[in-house]
Formats: sequence, structure tokens, C-alpha cells
Amino acid sequence: MSQFISTALSRLVVDGALPLVDSRIDASTVPYTGTPQMTPNANTRWSMVHYGVFVPKLPDPYRYLNTMTLIGAPGVEIFDNDQLAARDVRNTTTVLTSTAHDDQYLYRAYDASRDCTFAPDGSHLRWSDELTIDVDGDTARVSGRYPNFAVDLELSITDQVSFFVKTPVYDHLSRLAPFQGTITDDRGSTEVSGLGTFEYARATTHQQISRRALPPRLKLPADFFTYQIIEVDERTQLLLTSVSARGRNACLLVHLRVLGEETRVFDDVRFEVLGYDDPLVDEWGRAMRVPTGFRWTARDGAESLLSIEAVPDSTWRFGHGRGYVGAYTYAGSLRGQDISGTGYIEWVDTQTKPKSVWS
Repeated sequence: MSQFISTALSRLVVDGALPLVDSRIDASTVPYTGTPQMTPNANTRWSMVHYGVFVPKLPDPYRYLNTMTLIGAPGVEIFDNDQLAARDVRNTTTVLTSTAHDDQYLYRAYDASRDCTFAPDGSHLRWSDELTIDVDGDTARVSGRYPNFAVDLELSITDQVSFFVKTPVYDHLSRLAPFQGTITDDRGSTEVSGLGTFEYARATTHQQISRRALPPRLKLPADFFTYQIIEVDERTQLLLTSVSARGRNACLLVHLRVLGEETRVFDDVRFEVLGYDDPLVDEWGRAMRVPTGFRWTARDGAESLLSIEAVPDSTWRFGHGRGYVGAYTYAGSLRGQDISGTGYIEWVDTQTKPKSVWS
């Protein structure tokens, strides 16, 4: 019965309510104006806040760098790890950071009430001794001190913004952000630069009313999520997103951004999984399918916009909620021009019935 109610609720929200209130398409074609403000919103009606800094293309052996944080408890099936909850689950905050190199990986939970410092205006964000993000206007500085590597980045955050969701109860955005900095490890100090993203989300869910984690049957039933970033060249970036809830597409978009020029979003998109690897099993014994290959295609009206095939080929790093992050190699075309290289992937799949095509 609970599965039936969950499916019915998903269809009502995704097919009925979401298209009426979500203005993500229009908001992704104009510059960021400061709304929503990118603040931590501690002790407010927002039950979850996310800050992320993502670098999709680095030289070997690193390939990518992710800095993924959650403040609060989403109350969503694919993102909650209740085993890590603070005494008051609403104070739970996590950091996931990694590259593709060796054991450069950290996933850790904190109690925001005692382990962290979040300035109300978002100018200074600190997770214990591991991670600090300082924001001054349109400049962000990321300092990470992890067991096996250190990161120092400076990002120039542009007003080129892409919205994955824009509603009264959930905003999720990404701003194009050129970066430069260093990764320091036993190989020495490596200078890095390129096109990154500075990302922010805030949401309010029914988890906000409870100090205890919601039982699985009451969590919001999103059960599939993949978010991918490709730096096509030194000025061009692709964001690829697919999210579903009990078989209903909540987000299936391709964002294309050219530094200082074009920012567009396309919704005539198809995502296909070409095969699955043996399931990965996390430390709590939960198994999850991960892909051996997949294909993205997108159209711009009557014209082909994008067609790529990709093969994940790095170690999967656990901690994106219930799921994983990593890197892949891709090849295909963008607006008729051949493209190939490395991309960054986030993958969370808790579907009970396998699905291979989203369109």
C-alpha cells in the first residue's frame, strides 16, 4: 500500500504540480540577479542547503575534483544516509570530496551545531578542520585539508546561471565559474585551472518538522539521479541531468554554457543506459546498480544538438547521498562537431524496477 501511495504522490507532484510552479527554463536564460541569495539559512524553514564546487576536467591522474556538501536533512530517498544523522537530524551536514587519483577521497558527517561555522550571509563556511569556503562578492576560495591531499582553489563566479529546479519550496542552481589553484599531495603541488561550477540549493520538506529521521516509507520518493559535467573546451561547458521519481521524469535537461556568451537549456533530451556493472555495496550492505556505459542525445528544434556515448572508467566514490561519483570517457558530437574527453558523473539509483531509457 505504501508503494502505491508513493507512486501516486510522485505522479501528482511531477506530472501535475511541478510544471505549474517550476520556472527553471526561463531562469536559465537570463543572468543571475542575486535571487535566491546563496546563504546557509540555518534554523529557518529551509530543511536542506547544498553548496558544491565541481571541476570536471583535470590533468591525469586527477581527472576531476568534487566538493559536495549538504547542510540539514533532505528527507529524500536517494539522498538520506540516516546512519550518519546527528542527534537532531536537521543538524546533520556532510562533505564528500574526491579526485580519480589513488585514495584521494573523503566522506564525513558533522553535527552543524558543534562542528561547523556558517556565516548567515554565506561569506564563511567551515566544516571542522577539513573544508572552508569563503565567498567575497563573485570570488570564492576553497581550502580543503584532507588525509591524503590538499586543495586550494579560487573561483571567479559569473552571472551565467543554470537552474535545475526553481520553485517556491526548492531552488537548485549552478553558476559558471572559471578557477585556478593547486592540488597538493605526495606528488608535490600541481597547478590546475579551467571551467568549474559553483552550485547552491535550498529546499524545505516535511523533514523540517522532526528531530528524528523520517522512516523510509515517508521520505520523498525520488529514486534515480544522475548529474554530469563536461568541459568541452576552455570556454564551453555542458551540464547533463536526469532525475526521476517512481518512473516519472522530474528533470531531464541539457544545459549549454559558453563563457561570456551563450547560456541555454534544452529539454528535448534522451538518456539511455547501455549496460550495468555488478552492483556496488556500501558499508551498510545496500547494493546499487552502476552503468558500464550510457548515451545522451538532445535536439535543438529540428537540429541535433548533442550525441555522446560514455564509459565510466574511474573508481566510484561513495557519498553522494546513497550513491556515488566518478569520471568517464566520452566521445560524440556537439552541434555537428566531434568532441571527446573526460567527464564528471554523480549517480544514485534506488529503483526497484530496472529502467534503461529516459526521454
